[in-house]
Amino acid sequence: MNGYRFDRLKILVVDDNQHMRKLVVTILQAFGAIQIFEASDGERAWAILRDANPDVILLDWQMDGMNGLEFARMVRTSPNSPNPFLPIIMLTGHTHVDHVRQARDAGVNEFLAKPVSVKAIFTRLISVIEHPRPFVRTKSYFGPCRRRRPNDEYRGPERRTGAEGTTALDDSPVAASK
Repeated sequence: MNGYRFDRLKILVVDDNQHMRKLVVTILQAFGAIQIFEASDGERAWAILRDANPDVILLDWQMDGMNGLEFARMVRTSPNSPNPFLPIIMLTGHTHVDHVRQARDAGVNEFLAKPVSVKAIFTRLISVIEHPRPFVRTKSYFGPCRRRRPNDEYRGPERRTGAEGTTALDDSPVAASK
């Protein structure tokens, strides 16, 4: 598919629904992915994250115990996180705009509504590979830049370029290549 080598990616799929995990894994295998790790909850996913060092996470929102938002925040902000810059694609049936904002504010890179399709998963993977957003650190947030479109007109006190207390960090750990 478009010359991408998904066989080079290590992908962690986290979903408490075994059927959804199997569907996502099957789609990823169809793309050529070989190194796919599965977890049914956030605690198991954290252990896999630390041991396997994946390149991308596909993460369900609604899970018992640690939910997807809590897991995403932990990846971004825990001092024990092995890679706070790791691309996270949130999978969820909760698609209200408030849920999208909550995921964005937890540091999720991409949002994908269930039921998922082959094209939607492919599009999100390509997005985190080809268009990684710079990471931003403020007093209350660390994660990918939440702004999808440049806004050169904004001149307020929180302007990132040169603004005190904010830092744009550009780091893209995704290992897939064309």
